[in-house]
Amino acid sequence: MSDPTKTALTARGLSPVLSKTRRFPVTAYPFRCICAVIIALLVALGCDTSSQSTGRPLCVAGSTSIQPFAEKLAEIYMHRHPQARVDVQGGGSSAGIYAATHGAADLGASSRELLGEEKKLIEIPIANDGIAVIVHPSNPLSTISLMEIRKIFSGAVKNWSALGLPPHDIDLITREEGSGTREAFEHLVMSKQEITPAALVQDSNGSVREIVAGDRHSLGYISAGLVDHRVKALAIDGVFPTRENIKNHTYKLVRRFLLVARAEPAGACKAFVDFVLGPNGQKILESEGLVGVK
Repeated sequence: MSDPTKTALTARGLSPVLSKTRRFPVTAYPFRCICAVIIALLVALGCDTSSQSTGRPLCVAGSTSIQPFAEKLAEIYMHRHPQARVDVQGGGSSAGIYAATHGAADLGASSRELLGEEKKLIEIPIANDGIAVIVHPSNPLSTISLMEIRKIFSGAVKNWSALGLPPHDIDLITREEGSGTREAFEHLVMSKQEITPAALVQDSNGSVREIVAGDRHSLGYISAGLVDHRVKALAIDGVFPTRENIKNHTYKLVRRFLLVARAEPAGACKAFVDFVLGPNGQKILESEGLVGVK
């Protein structure tokens, strides 16, 4: 059976699927804006708008880092409130902010801070998260310095031998432009240096994790809440991304997870936000590996 959303996009001359594995030059990025528009259209076609006034499903869209946690929250919320419906979609933080700004989503999900005109949105912090630098579990490395990470991702260091390991190229994995994880990583690690275009670009934390889990020479970064037994999170300057270290900011790569909205949430939107910020929602986020804000 054909997908009506894909059919509608195709009819508008838009590609319905974004490639999961692509290399892009880091400096040439009108692509980022194009992605935000296309994904916002996807959101609009999939969710409709403003459940507050129409009674339609509540739409939460944006960060792929937040997406699995939002899906878990929505699943439990709908189980407890059978009359409610919450649709969760990914697309990246910039797309989520764009969708919230233009009313294509009731709530945008962002794993980066708002910038410039975006600050006009209502900002709702829901949790704190660490960015974990990950390698294959067989990699003997256990700790790495912030400076070494910066040199590797800028392309100055390309071989594991520079870190005292047997010689082999470092298979570098990064996130796409528009990703909140990438923007937070650039802000916290890169000190205005650009990520080398030699890095393999992936469109979700899950994709980065899958590649690192299957490649013993790889190095990537993902949400600390999504680290599992298939990958190994490195200590940075001797500090591991544990919940306690993220909470007390001993671990340096910490960012906020945000929901954003055009206006103060009301009705069904407010009820869901209250659930997320309440004891039950915060307990769910904590149990999934994040650090709550309450």
